[in-house]
Amino acid sequence: MSGHSKWSTIKRKKGKTDAARGRMFTRLIKEITISARNGGGDTDINPRLRTAVQAAKAANMPADNIKKAIQRGTGELPGVNYEEVQYEAYGPSGVAILINSLTDNRNRTVAEIRHLLGRHGGNMGEAGCVNWMFTKQGVIEIESSAVAEDHLFEIALEAGASDMKSEGGAYAIITPAPDFETVRAAVAEKGIPIADAELAMVPQSSVSLEGKDAEAMLRLMDALEEHEDVQNVYANFDIDDALIEQFNAE
Repeated sequence: MSGHSKWSTIKRKKGKTDAARGRMFTRLIKEITISARNGGGDTDINPRLRTAVQAAKAANMPADNIKKAIQRGTGELPGVNYEEVQYEAYGPSGVAILINSLTDNRNRTVAEIRHLLGRHGGNMGEAGCVNWMFTKQGVIEIESSAVAEDHLFEIALEAGASDMKSEGGAYAIITPAPDFETVRAAVAEKGIPIADAELAMVPQSSVSLEGKDAEAMLRLMDALEEHEDVQNVYANFDIDDALIEQFNAE
């Protein structure tokens, strides 16, 4: 859990810049579009679309942008035909990495991701080489300043959460995938602001990194996150909070 939750904290801080905000909007629009294409444009019956729309609203995306993204997915408006591709890779010291992408050119994307991995001490793996190390779970993140830990844990547990961790100035509520929506709704109904919420691939174990390997891993994550076709990156690294804060400040 460490790699995911700590890196999410970095992404939220970086998301305050205009460039990062633009990349976030692009990813959200892609996710809304493909969710609507695969499951229809009604958020009441399409949970993936509902999650994407809620994330877009939390990021203050204009309602018209959300509407047009849905219409491109349902075919009411013309749009790019994106393909979902997952890449499996290894980072420094054998860290397991899952990279989810939405691309209109599979050959270009795989070549560029392979190049990024090689630049930062990683390499592309075969299909199935690391996927088994991750489990799909709901992850709901709350800034630790927003609510008392005991109070939040009680709400989450009663709603069906399986665990809650405190890392990087935030609480991460962990839920079984089927209970994700129920737990998120329970937290929101109490007026507790949600910093981030997603169905994520959570690692079952972690690899502790220090020194040059830790720096290389963080730079690799940063490079992958900035790639225009990458939607999500999950990895099983564990790096000391102080090193992550130092990297974030650079």
